[in-house]
This record gives sequence, structure tokens and C-alpha cells, in this order.
Amino acid sequence: MKVFIYYEDNQNTELHKTLKITLPKSWKDGPTSKLLDTFVESYISNESLGSRNPLHMAELHLSIKDMEGKLVMLASDAVILDVIPDRSDLYVCHGPSTTLAAMRHQQEVDAKQRQELLKNTVACTHFGCKNRFPKGGPYPDCCYHKSPPVFHETAKFWSCCPNKKAYDWETFEAIPGCMTGACTDVKETDAPQFLGGSDLRDKAEEAVKLKSIDEFNQSHQQGGISVLDRLQALLSELGVERELFDQVLAGIRMQETDKHASVSDAQLSKLVEVAFGKELKESFKAVAAKQLRLK
Repeated sequence: MKVFIYYEDNQNTELHKTLKITLPKSWKDGPTSKLLDTFVESYISNESLGSRNPLHMAELHLSIKDMEGKLVMLASDAVILDVIPDRSDLYVCHGPSTTLAAMRHQQEVDAKQRQELLKNTVACTHFGCKNRFPKGGPYPDCCYHKSPPVFHETAKFWSCCPNKKAYDWETFEAIPGCMTGACTDVKETDAPQFLGGSDLRDKAEEAVKLKSIDEFNQSHQQGGISVLDRLQALLSELGVERELFDQVLAGIRMQETDKHASVSDAQLSKLVEVAFGKELKESFKAVAAKQLRLK
């Protein structure tokens, strides 16, 4: 197992350092702090670096990037093999590290605060509004969307603003509303909360009839329900949230877009499907390997 550790949390690029480590077998079941300690020792032993920028273990932590490229702190006592895939890029960042217990405690505190907020307030029922307010008012000003969102393959957009598409949740949630008014807690019970790809097709393509296997397969080949749509629906039945699925899918799409900037949308969708399948396969391999270690 190999990892690459980067120190770039300094405006002076002359003080940056990259360290490649091949982990001994005995390290794999050890804490991530071992990696940080090794890096700091290597850094301060370099006279040109250590003398100008003395790093201290207690003031640093290790991070790893998630699917969206955001740095996520690693607990100092987390087991290396559990949280760091082979050949990962790790980043040494300023700020003290924390333990798994401290992380869990903070999550519990955040959850309790969230529960208190939910108990004492209500959410605006306008599409796209994130405001919460006391039950019965006062009702704050609201900027919202007129119509429900559309989730189709990796694309996300508001049906009232079809020209503003996003491929990750952060960008989608940043799309500004097209209507203004006051928040409300009255929900339109008959209105759909979201739309899918099938809602965008002409009614003629939605004729209800029993299809043969050949007709069913042909409909998929001619633009019917995509492999990823079907996979999302199946994983949803197994408890995998749509938001998590879309987050992973958006990350893979961004990677494939960077690699294949000149391909058509149809070709890109196929490349995304193949890349997603490879990632899924690697996940299954990781679970299988973990099961073998536990035996």
C-alpha cells in the first residue's frame, strides 16, 4: 500500500513538500497519526524546510479529498486501512486533529441542535426555499421556484428554469429562485415534489401497454430509462439515498468531462456509465477484502 502526502497549506510554495510512503504491513491496522508523525519527522529533518517552518504534530491534521474535491479531516485514531484507499493523496493541514470519539460527539451535538430547530420551527413549502420560521409566523421574505425540480440522469434543474442545469447538489442548490414573496407553511398536496426523465417525454411515448422483452430492451436502446436511472431506483430500494447517489455520479461525470472534453453528450453518458461501473466494482472488492480480513 502506498500513499502520497502533500503539505501545501502555506502561501510560500518553497515550503511545500510531497512525501511518498510505502506502508509496512504492520502500519495498515494502525492509526492515521502514524502517517502524520512520519511526514512531520521527514519535514523538520530537512534543514531548509524545518528551520524556516517548524511544524508541530499537535497543530496539524491529515485530510483526504471527497468525490467533489473537498478536504475532509481524518480522525487521528482512525484505522488507516478503514479510511485511506491504496495510492491515496493525503494533505497535511494546519489546525489540531480530532479523534473518532470527538467526531461522534460533535455529530451528536449537531444532531440535537438540528432536532431542536426542527421541533420549534417549520420549513417553507415553496420550491427551493430553505427558510425555517416559527410555527404560525412571522413569515419571512422568500425567493423561490415556481415549479418542482427535475432529476434526470446526472442533470438537475428546476422545471421553471430549464436553461439553468447543474450536475452536483451544491451548484443545483445555488440556482436562484425565479419568484419572490412571503414564505408559507401551506403545502399543495396534489403538486408533485419532483419530476424525473419520464415526466419530460411526450405523452405519446408513455402509452401504457404490456411490452415483450425485445420491445422492452429496444426502448432502453432508443432513449428509454437509462442504466443509471434504473440503478438509482434499485439502490434507493436498498436504502441508498438519492442525494448520495447523485453526489457520487456528479463527481464521476466531472472526472470524465475533464478527460474527454470534446465528446458528445451521448458519448459522455456512456463513459460515465462505464466509470461508475468500475467504481462500483472496486467498492465490492473492498468489501470482499475486508470480509476476508475479518475471518
